Amino acid sequence: MNFSTIDVLVFIGYCLVIIGLGLWVSKDKKGHTKDSKDYFLASKSLPWWAIGASLIASNISAEQFIGMSGSGFAMGLAISTYEWMAAATLIIVGKFFLPIFLKKEIYTMPQFLQQRYNDTVRTMMAVFWLLVYVFVNLTSVLYLGALSLETVMGIPLQYAIIGLAVFAIVYSIYGGLTAVAWTDVVQVVFLVAGGLATTYLALDIVGEGDAFAGLGLLRKEAADHFSMILSQGEMMIPDGKGGVRDAYLDLPGLSVLVGGMWIVNLNYWGCNQYITQRALAAKNLDEAQRGVLFAGFLKLLIPLIVVIPGIAAYIIVQNPDMLQLTMDRIGVDFQAALTDEATGLIKSDKAYPALLNLLPTGLKGVAFAALAAAIVSSLASMANSTSTIFTMDLYKNYFNKNASEANLVRTGRIVSLVAFFIAALVAPQLGVLDQAFQFIQEYTGFVSPGVLAIFVFGFFWKRTTAAAAFAAAILTIPLSVLFKFATPDLPFIDRMGIVFLIIAVIMIIISLMSKEKEHPNAIELSSGLFKTSPKFNIGALLICGILAALYAIFW
Repeated sequence: MNFSTIDVLVFIGYCLVIIGLGLWVSKDKKGHTKDSKDYFLASKSLPWWAIGASLIASNISAEQFIGMSGSGFAMGLAISTYEWMAAATLIIVGKFFLPIFLKKEIYTMPQFLQQRYNDTVRTMMAVFWLLVYVFVNLTSVLYLGALSLETVMGIPLQYAIIGLAVFAIVYSIYGGLTAVAWTDVVQVVFLVAGGLATTYLALDIVGEGDAFAGLGLLRKEAADHFSMILSQGEMMIPDGKGGVRDAYLDLPGLSVLVGGMWIVNLNYWGCNQYITQRALAAKNLDEAQRGVLFAGFLKLLIPLIVVIPGIAAYIIVQNPDMLQLTMDRIGVDFQAALTDEATGLIKSDKAYPALLNLLPTGLKGVAFAALAAAIVSSLASMANSTSTIFTMDLYKNYFNKNASEANLVRTGRIVSLVAFFIAALVAPQLGVLDQAFQFIQEYTGFVSPGVLAIFVFGFFWKRTTAAAAFAAAILTIPLSVLFKFATPDLPFIDRMGIVFLIIAVIMIIISLMSKEKEHPNAIELSSGLFKTSPKFNIGALLICGILAALYAIFW
């Protein structure tokens, strides 16, 4: 991509705004030294709109812009089910999960497990989460972000990885969650505006100068890419090695509505530190619930920003006239931009970076700022939550029980730096993947069934024992690996559902073997605990209505 002076100025301006805002909101108040509550929970002062914006900025990253656009290119609108089902999930999390978390006044998810079960369960899950955050989440976001920089600007992958890590470090490590959350509000504006600009220009190419006509042509030109519920054998997609595989393995039919997709989403939105940490930092429960509802409405919009461009890129590649139009406009071979130099194959995950070439002067800077916003906000969030778990659940619990507040904050900053360093070393190894988004979903799914079972039973069944929770934590990865290799043709979403059911049965059996009729740390579910405001209820019904309409149209 040839950046004009205006594009460069727009992008530099974005970087300066984010860094400046992050440092400004991180300043210590006169006479007040930052403590662990300030650093890890933003002083419990976030309003609903900041929570919702930060949830989306933390969630929408390179894995969506790059990875989900790549999946849109390969398999179409069906990948949107991750976004649209997340909107429904956020309603459940707001109504049933957040009241319990905020009542317990916790800093971390492992801390809740210690209060409900014991220290052993807390420590085991803390270690699991640290491994997933560093080796799957941070690593994949760094890789996908760097891939976009390499494709768009020609920056070598390793240098791009280092640059993104340093950018996120500069504004986030000093200020902690306060810096992350408030800069996220600005980043969401860039993310949505830049993302919509890219969508508009991609549709403009498809519509040969008319974006709205292009939107109508998408379904006509790529009818096979507009099925939300895939049947077995309905769509074959690239496997990244020159062959094809069944898209059903990624999105197995009705399981995305009534099966394992719920485990993916409930675990991510309800039991995931770097997501729930925003709600834990809310002024009160009502603000937290309104925040997740706001995020739910934003999730309905995300496929328009990240999936539709991928489908448009697919249509452009299939149509010689459109390929010529892109050549005439920008002087770049669009198909070549999608082709992996090492293998000579079209790489799905290059769809979005290639589309950025289509943007006119000025909008390139905005769109690239949107992509950078998505990447660095997620990196900052993941690193902050990694440092929170290590500091509060491991360091304070085992290494320095009498640590001062200043010591905890300093430890958190050091851990963030180490996490970035490790992720930067591992990230280049993901270059062999065709759809990194699916890699993220599958490998976080090794832990998801056990984690969700531990939380759900801990919430709603007073008899659940610590031994049952420990068994779930121990078995979730071995069972997932066993099913992966024993049943290679079983979709990983279905595998997660089966593993969840097996773990649930084991937890019930172990808990019933206990003589105690009620665990001493069981959650007291009072009658008014799950009561929500009329505004929340109306918003929840509206989201459900929109989802019903979307699935009815694109079934």
